[in-house]
Amino acid sequence: MKPIRSLACVLALVVLSLSLAAVPAQAASASLSLSPAQGPAGTTVTVTGTGYPKKTSGTLTAGTSSAAFKVSASGYFTAAVVIPQTTQPVLDVQAAAGTVTASAAFTVVAPVTNPAAPPPAISSAALRFGVGTPGGPLASAELDQAASLAGEVPSVILSYKDFNQAPPVPELDAARSRGATTLLTWEPWAWGGGTEQPAYALDRVTAGDFDPYLRQWGTALASWGHPVMLRFGHEMNGNWYPWSEGANGNGPGDYAAAWRHVHDVVTATGATNITWVWNPNVPYWGSTPLDGLYPGPGYVDAVALDGYNWGTSAAWSSWISPTELFGPGLAELRRLAPGKQVLIAETSSAEQGGSKADWNTGLISYLAAQADVTAVVWFNFNKETDWRINSSTSSATALAAALAARRQ
Repeated sequence: MKPIRSLACVLALVVLSLSLAAVPAQAASASLSLSPAQGPAGTTVTVTGTGYPKKTSGTLTAGTSSAAFKVSASGYFTAAVVIPQTTQPVLDVQAAAGTVTASAAFTVVAPVTNPAAPPPAISSAALRFGVGTPGGPLASAELDQAASLAGEVPSVILSYKDFNQAPPVPELDAARSRGATTLLTWEPWAWGGGTEQPAYALDRVTAGDFDPYLRQWGTALASWGHPVMLRFGHEMNGNWYPWSEGANGNGPGDYAAAWRHVHDVVTATGATNITWVWNPNVPYWGSTPLDGLYPGPGYVDAVALDGYNWGTSAAWSSWISPTELFGPGLAELRRLAPGKQVLIAETSSAEQGGSKADWNTGLISYLAAQADVTAVVWFNFNKETDWRINSSTSSATALAAALAARRQ
């Protein structure tokens, strides 16, 4: 009987060890890393997270700044957030998805300045220079860098808000404190949700489903009281946004009707400080004709174009000069909206396929010669390709020289 008992004991120990081995170890806790982990207010920080619930959505916060992120199938995400103005020497950057939260510390330091170099100033040239950066009007370091590269302070700052965001009064204040006017892009969708978003169909806007939200914006902008340029539903003649007439169940006439409704509701709050900017993409083969999209002269204060020289950075694209890019669209705007001021609200060039430096020179020279074009706004993003002013040293040098020439 002894051997039997010994064998039973051994078997019991084996079963127990197998059972323990089958119990999963405690999942590793979530963690964040920051790049950079220190810098002045306005720094754009890339945040990398691991150990999050797979395929979930989350929110990244740093003081008053926030950004959405999506977790990959491996529990990983990367997202960017701008460090806001703060009096705290250390700011907690936090990422939350589901029930999982992690944080990391960002050390806020004073910006480094060069007292020997005279600071750039806003130009008095008829063609205003503007810029859009990933962090928007609160990203002081990004805007300072753009001013340094261009040799002048931008007098127009581009920003973006979707229909889930509050009126960005702190951002308007930040732009105004720099002597700039905000070109505020107001997008009727949930950012990142794709072109099919029935909740934001244009007929819902026209039917009044968003009127309380529209009035909230109108009241806030009226109370703020300073000039702001508002471009609602830009690039509507393309097919890449849910407010396009060829997407999201929208039909002919829906865009102009929605524009007029938004204009009327917001204006009724007393927001007379708004310049309403109607802003298609440069027309292209297959784009929606502009005539049916224009809401009428009584609903528009300024018109604008977005246009990019993609060069050979995409399989479908080729190098195009500034004149070829903007000439036909400018003619269309002048026909539709005679006498209205014109803005180039987004533009830049790829490096691939030609000389970006020469393109920059040609762009400013061409636009400065157009009496009704009052502003050019550089899209200073490294996105589909490197659109930034300083994608190369020659690009930055040429743009600064071209801007300086138009000041003379």
